[in-house]
Amino acid sequence: MSPTGPAIAASELSKQYTLGVGRRGYDTLRETIARVGRRSVDRLSGQRTSREPRETLWALRELTFTIEQGEAVGLIGHNGAGKTTLLKILSRITEPTSGWADVTGRVGSLLEVGTGFHPELTGRENVFLNGAILGMRREEIRRRFDEIVAFAEIERFLDTPVKRYSSGMSVRLAFAVAAHLEPEILLVDEVLAVGDAAFQRKSLGKMNEVAREGRTVVFVSHNLAIIQALCRRGIVLEHGRVVADAPAREAIDRYLRTLEQAAAADLLQRTDRDPRSWHDTRIRAVDVTAPGGHSGVVIGGRPATIAVDLTEELPGMDCRLAIVDSLGQLVTTLDSELSSPADRRERELGPRIECELPAVAFVPGRYRIDVVVRAKQQIQDGLQAAAFFDVEPGVFDGRPMAASSGDGIVAAPHVWRLPE
Repeated sequence: MSPTGPAIAASELSKQYTLGVGRRGYDTLRETIARVGRRSVDRLSGQRTSREPRETLWALRELTFTIEQGEAVGLIGHNGAGKTTLLKILSRITEPTSGWADVTGRVGSLLEVGTGFHPELTGRENVFLNGAILGMRREEIRRRFDEIVAFAEIERFLDTPVKRYSSGMSVRLAFAVAAHLEPEILLVDEVLAVGDAAFQRKSLGKMNEVAREGRTVVFVSHNLAIIQALCRRGIVLEHGRVVADAPAREAIDRYLRTLEQAAAADLLQRTDRDPRSWHDTRIRAVDVTAPGGHSGVVIGGRPATIAVDLTEELPGMDCRLAIVDSLGQLVTTLDSELSSPADRRERELGPRIECELPAVAFVPGRYRIDVVVRAKQQIQDGLQAAAFFDVEPGVFDGRPMAASSGDGIVAAPHVWRLPE
């Protein structure tokens, strides 16, 4: 019997975390000895050792919404907006601090690579384990077993312990289990980005099929084109609050305006930084310039420079730039770790990294830049939508570029052979 009423209902839902302050890299031996020595002196002198200050973070704050049976809803927001925390509460992985969320129906969730898998068990055993967790009978699991294995494309490794699987193999099996064991509600995080392009297309097709069958899908992705294609409704989260709940196109427009506002603000004040950051240096500013042109505007086919200004210079810094189109689709990645003989390190640059493009190959349109800076074998800082820039029509490789982004994303050198 199909459940009646909303599939998901939340009221005043909040989640608070207590964080340690001042997380840094590993201390040196001298720093560790000095810290232990200070504590010993404090104890001998009768002084209380001051505790490291703590701070709280509201990952979610007073969320109230309902999702009806059969709705496909996209959760949209920057890093740290609360999307994954919300899915974890709906999956019963974590409990809210206050408020409540009711989920009516069997839930299949894919929030992290290998969610719900036991590493010592084989792929075959984990399929049955996951089915049991979902409340399915053994006969039901057997009925769908061959279909799950064929979708995941792991027949050769079915009786191998999951701990020996690559991340791609784990995510293929996890998604196949979550999507095929007939959940009434399917919760999917950005984890599909781990799979290859062919598997991503197959997975999106499966989610579309699940939605058409009248089951509920809640989907998190930074690829707004996928959300627009898959979902009829979007919920935009910002700092743990719902700031928009509207048809998908309207929700995406609201999110894009938020990104532009964030890029125009002081980047040092941004709180949506990469959660893996160590912050020995931070991104101060990102700028895109062309010789003799205006900041933020470049001409197709002409040179341009992307500059990342940082707070501190660290030895051996590297940078990754992701160029993304207006719907969140990745256009290209520029990564200094994938080095070229033409790359160079210059002392006089100071706390600044520059990426030179000999010829801008993007068709006219508006693009954003996501930045990750690495040093000391750690991610030091990362920001989505650190800057935006516009590409104006130009000439690429001697050929006039199309005047609109409706003709693709990038220009490619090419030569025609035509009959006279």
